This record gives sequence, C-alpha cells and structure tokens, in this order.
Amino acid sequence: YIFADDHSARTLSCYADMPDAYRWAQTPNLDQLAREGVRFSACYTGAKCVPSRGTALTGRLQGGYTPETPYWPTALREQGYVTGMCGKWHWNVPRHGDAWDWSVVWPHHLGDSSEEGDGSDYYYNQRVSIQGGPLVPLGGYSTDRYVDYTVEFLNERAGSPSQPWYFWLCFSGVHGPYTPADRHLDDYADAPATDIPVDIFGPRPEKPEHDVHFTRWTKGANGEPVYKGRSFDAWVKQYNQAVRALDEGVGRIMQTLRDNGQSENTIVIFTADQGFAWGQHGYRDKLAPYDANLLAPLIVWNPARFPQGAVCHHPVSGTDIVATMQKLAGLDSQPSDGRDFSALLADPSLAEWTEQPLLLMYTNGHYGNDQLTDALTKARASGDWSPLIAEKQTGIRSWLMMREGRYKYVRYLYADYIEELFDLEADPAELTNLAIRQEHHSLLAAFRTKLVDAFAARGATYLDLLPEPRILDRPPVPESMPVEKKSKRKKR
Repeated sequence: YIFADDHSARTLSCYADMPDAYRWAQTPNLDQLAREGVRFSACYTGAKCVPSRGTALTGRLQGGYTPETPYWPTALREQGYVTGMCGKWHWNVPRHGDAWDWSVVWPHHLGDSSEEGDGSDYYYNQRVSIQGGPLVPLGGYSTDRYVDYTVEFLNERAGSPSQPWYFWLCFSGVHGPYTPADRHLDDYADAPATDIPVDIFGPRPEKPEHDVHFTRWTKGANGEPVYKGRSFDAWVKQYNQAVRALDEGVGRIMQTLRDNGQSENTIVIFTADQGFAWGQHGYRDKLAPYDANLLAPLIVWNPARFPQGAVCHHPVSGTDIVATMQKLAGLDSQPSDGRDFSALLADPSLAEWTEQPLLLMYTNGHYGNDQLTDALTKARASGDWSPLIAEKQTGIRSWLMMREGRYKYVRYLYADYIEELFDLEADPAELTNLAIRQEHHSLLAAFRTKLVDAFAARGATYLDLLPEPRILDRPPVPESMPVEKKSKRKKR
C-alpha cells in the first residue's frame, strides 16, 4: 500500500484527462502501473494528512475513530501476516510490535525534527525510529531512503515465500516545501506554462462566505498570480519536479518484486492521503471539499487477478480502500465504514456495484462521535460556532460530504451557512452551486436527507445537533463571476 503525501492526481500523466491536469508532466513508472492495472478516475482518500492516516489505520471516517480505536493491521498479524510500515507517521503513537512486525518510522507527530523548524525535514535531515528503537538520522533524500528500506523489506520477505505480508509505505513527498531531488531540478524547464485556474482570484459569489474572496495568491506586476515572490507556474513546476522521485521509487519497488519473484502474488495499491489544489478556488491547499483539493490518484495492480489498462469511473474513498484490502486479505469481520469495491477490480465497467453513497468528512481536531457531539452541543448552547472553523487561515468550516452518481453535496457544520451541490458531469470545476438555485431545491432536500441517513448508518450520533443550513431562493447577483474558458494548448 503506497501512500504519497498531498499528491494530486493531476501530476500523473496517465490522468491527463482530468480537469487542470498537467499534461506536460512525466510519470512513466506510475503510467506503467496504470497500463497494467486498474486506474480509478475519482479517489477521495481523505481531506488532510492526519485524518486520512487515521482512516487508513482504522477503516473509519473521522467521526468514527479516536486514538484508542484499534488498527486493522493487527488483525492481519493475528491471521499470520508479517506487517511492515515505512515513512511518515502522523496519527497517534506508532505501535511497533502491535500493528507492525517491521517498521522504519519518521514520527512527524512529534514535531519538526530539523533545526530550522520550517518543514525542511520532509526531504532532508529526518530522524527515524527503526524497529521501535531510538531516533537516528535517516540520511539522504527521504523519498529515496524510504524506497531503500522498502526494498530491504521486500527482499527479506522473498526469503519466506509461504508467509503472507502487508506493507504500508508512507512517503513524506510531495508535501511542502516540495523539494525536488537534485537530479530533477532542471526537469520541465522547457514545458509550456501551466494553465491558470479561472477562479484563482475570485470573487466567487456562489461559494460559502469564507471562500467568496479567499485566495492564497497575490497579483504580480502584470496581474499574474504570485506566491511568496514566485510565479504560479514556478510553484507548480517545482511541485511536479518533486513527484519525479516518487515515480522513480515506484519503479524501483516494482522491479524488486519482479526480481525476487513476488510480483505475481502481490497486490500493489498506489494512492495518496489526499490531493492538493494549485490555484483552483483560490487555494494552495487540501482541506476544502472540492475535487481540485481532494482527488488523489488510485491505481490497483495485479495483472494475474485484475484487468490491465482499465479505468473505473465509480468514485471511491479511503474507507473503501481499507474495506477492499480487508476483503482481499480475508478479514471479512473487521469493522469499516467503507464499501468493498473488489467487484470493480474484477469488472471495472460494472454499471452498478453498490447502493451506498460515498462519504467523506473533515472536522479538524474533532475525532469520534463524542468529540463532535460535545463540540456541536456547546456551539448550539453558546451560539459560538467558531470552534467548528476547521482551518483558521482559510476559514474553511467543518464539513460533511456525499458523492452519489454525478452529484456532490456538501453540508457545513456551521450555523446559517449555505450548502453546496454540484453536477460534476456538467461542471467538473465546481463553479456553479446548484444549492442556491430554487429549481434544484427538491434535489437538494433529497441529498440533505440521504446524507444524514448515510452517516447515521455508519454510527454517527451527532446528526440531530447539525445546524440548519441557510436556504437561498435564488442565486446572488454576481460581482464578477469567473467563466471557465477552454485553454489553448499546443499540439504535442
């Protein structure tokens, strides 16, 4: 299970068909994985690093687990699997000897271990705990070093072919500060300029109030977007340069599996903790409930079992990935909020595979039913909903999200706040909020009810405390509504 960090699907050249894809990006090893496996066009693994990792370890939505919730890989150990983990740890306390037989952990949750304290240790100067021992220098470029240790684990397991194993590789790239390996510093120097998202500056009168005028970007001398004195294009190119080492690392891992005879009997899943927006809706962030912020790559590989070169257009989530891994490993009794999509791995073109909608949520530091119930109860009693602001810098409110068919529905955990409803087939950039249009209010009401029912089915006990949303009967008068334009691209 390969887990990149803040890694948007737009960076993979096999995802060139998605909105705002970087069609000049080159990821040959990930492309090969997709050619030989099943690629999912819409994967909502999580909303941010910490809750996404909590979900990966528990199989639960953020409102369904706490630091005390058992990790599902412990059940794999009980079933005879050797379990391993390498890389960034960002949830609770590493449990070497409990969830993991083998581990090389960068305990990011303990704080920045570099002297600078600026996040530079995402790529250099990391200190790791090896097999539960004291922190020691990792040495080198983190992406490469994680692959070194992964290869070590894979070669060790090749010596015990009768014993099954599970390995979770958590890259710290391509998280900020997006530091490329030295060998990639000149990559994309001749690539065309990155298309600038149409709503990078706004205003966005159809959005909730925190996002009407929000932007991470300033205007340069010619009106171009700039961040910290550097152009939008320079930032996006640097981000993609850092992806190159991830791609090479996947190539090394796959070659190791082939060389040591394990490839036919290994399922490889590549994804990320969530995606990352570059300019869309003004962001340079994850967090927000928009596809530009959330969509991560997802490729499932095993040519002996699954179709090759297939694309599945059913949206899936992080809890779904866990439920599917549990099914493939024979852990049918393990708790999970997800939907097992193993049927889609057998036939990615299935028209129908589940009656359950996709669910996702982000509530910042509130985890589990009790914490959310307490926060909502206090907000109702005091009238102060500010603790439900999920991220102070952006102003994003806590949210619940549901995706079903062509529609996405978002409800905010904040008083007097509008909802969002998008038709992703007609409006993949999510610029037109159907929730504020009277002709869609019947559909909106149906989605509101279905979301509550779906979360209740997964054990949510705080739903009666949700604040009533603000209902608008007609769209507000736009101040200056962005219009999505077709980009002019050079033929390749």
